[in-house]
Amino acid sequence: MADYSTLQILFALIGGYILGSIPFGLVLARLGGYGDIRKIGSGNIGATNVLRTGNKFLAALTLILDIGKGAIAVLICEQIYPGLGLFAGGGAFLGHLYSVFLKFTGGKGVATFLGLMIALNPIAGLSCCATWLVSAGLFRISSLSALIAALLSPIYGFYFSGQNLAILAGILCILIFIKHKDNIGRILSGSEPKIGKK
Repeated sequence: MADYSTLQILFALIGGYILGSIPFGLVLARLGGYGDIRKIGSGNIGATNVLRTGNKFLAALTLILDIGKGAIAVLICEQIYPGLGLFAGGGAFLGHLYSVFLKFTGGKGVATFLGLMIALNPIAGLSCCATWLVSAGLFRISSLSALIAALLSPIYGFYFSGQNLAILAGILCILIFIKHKDNIGRILSGSEPKIGKK
């Protein structure tokens, strides 16, 4: 990584944060006539909760856009400041969790996390995606699948990229677990909704 100033690092963080703050699930649900997605199901703004409206197209589009904003934040930053994609990706993740457009509330960040991981190191990112898919196929619980993928992400990051990605993945993993504290309680009690349940 080149020797960048604090201002340039902040620019990468803030740029990623603003992009990550766009609440695609909320916008698409309203455009689809479902009102405020935060009043449906789990109250989350992510694709899993959009799916609970029964609209698979909007859920898929939400997933693509939430993954995309994490990836695009990294890729744009790497074109301007090579080596600072880690900061832009971290900023995008924080933007999704604490959106400036939603009074610093937001989603749980899993799709955006997967997007930034793919952009930073495709093999590590796709390993996280594969872990989510396998876990989802086995357990049919989106949140549990996300937690397993997040837990393994620092290992993938270190093995396929190195220390910097492992550290970022570890920090974001902690935030994912914090944001999923209610889900963890429901998983342990057996009351967590299955994928596709309205």
